[in-house]
Amino acid sequence: MSQVDFYVLPTDALSARLDFACKLCEKAWRLGHRVYLHCQDATQRGELDQRLWQFKGEAFVPHDLAEAHADATVVLGLRNDPGTHDDLLINLSAAVPEFVGRFQRVAEIVVEEATIREAARERFRFYREQGYALQNHRLQRL
Repeated sequence: MSQVDFYVLPTDALSARLDFACKLCEKAWRLGHRVYLHCQDATQRGELDQRLWQFKGEAFVPHDLAEAHADATVVLGLRNDPGTHDDLLINLSAAVPEFVGRFQRVAEIVVEEATIREAARERFRFYREQGYALQNHRLQRL
């Protein structure tokens, strides 16, 4: 059963979710993990794609879109096919993806914006009811 980590950020800025996703992705990638970032829509995926190239001045996270190179180490996807990925899922979607159970770790990033927070509560309930191991991380600063 997957370990699910909820990262609660001390802001209501939606952009903070993408910034934190980049940081988390970089850390996992440097530790040798394969990362699948599940995006809400094409707009969000485009923003995340740009951020992964630019979020750190001295470094970037090599990545690709799922449709282009599904076997890349870091992939940004939209649909219900994570390819061969089963290591770390960073879920930026409002819903729990159908394929969540195949991943060893799942990261959910929450900000204090009402719709994001409510959707996160629904996902938390789903994971708890399904018996996933849950961990809550309330970050004090970004």
